[in-house]
Amino acid sequence: MLDAVPARPRANADARPGAALLEVRDVTYKADGRTLIDHIDLSLRPGAPTLILGPNGAGKSLLLRLMHGLLTPDSGEILWRGGANSLETRRRQAMVFQDPVMLRRSAKANIVHALKLRRVPREQRSARAAQALETSGLAHLAGSPARRMSGGEQQRLAMARALALEPEIIFLDEPTASLDPASVKAIENLIADTQGRGVKIVLVTHDVGQARRLGGEIVFLNKGRITETGPAAAFFRKPESRAARQFLAGEIVE
Repeated sequence: MLDAVPARPRANADARPGAALLEVRDVTYKADGRTLIDHIDLSLRPGAPTLILGPNGAGKSLLLRLMHGLLTPDSGEILWRGGANSLETRRRQAMVFQDPVMLRRSAKANIVHALKLRRVPREQRSARAAQALETSGLAHLAGSPARRMSGGEQQRLAMARALALEPEIIFLDEPTASLDPASVKAIENLIADTQGRGVKIVLVTHDVGQARRLGGEIVFLNKGRITETGPAAAFFRKPESRAARQFLAGEIVE
């Protein structure tokens, strides 16, 4: 299983000029008779990162998987640049999971294999893999067995594998959970560098400090609903919803 799909820009016949990068329109998702995502509307536009915050069980990871097309909503629709979020358009996106899957081969070979599966020309694979490793600070570990790398190194490798596929947007699902402070800093630096290269970042995190450091737009989710969205500075200064205030205060969110 890969953490990303290729993302070379391609024309979308259904796209409209000026449309958001990705739109979630009145999306609901249910499982076992329970509504887990409840009539959500959200627009993701190029630029600053979008950080999805909320208590455990709020539906943050589910929303990420719905946006990336790994799950199908029960109602509503998800659009890519104003058109259908098809398999073809999802190849312009990537996703990195909290626990990345590493193949039994070297760090560089993990990236080369992903490029091969996505039919990147053979003559481009080695150079693109090497560049992704360099960008991720892992060039010195190119020949190391991926499964023997530390948790933080594996997470950076997962991001390198995604970046090698040249996405327009990367979905990150709690990429620094359970990592040591040095690894968290390395991942955050890579996120900032990636955003600076024009790749849209959508990050699920439970770490308030991390959200403050990365800034951008906050989307606060509770019980499957978005209770508020807005710039990070305004959100942390004066959150509008009671649930967000409880969350930031470290209280149990009702």
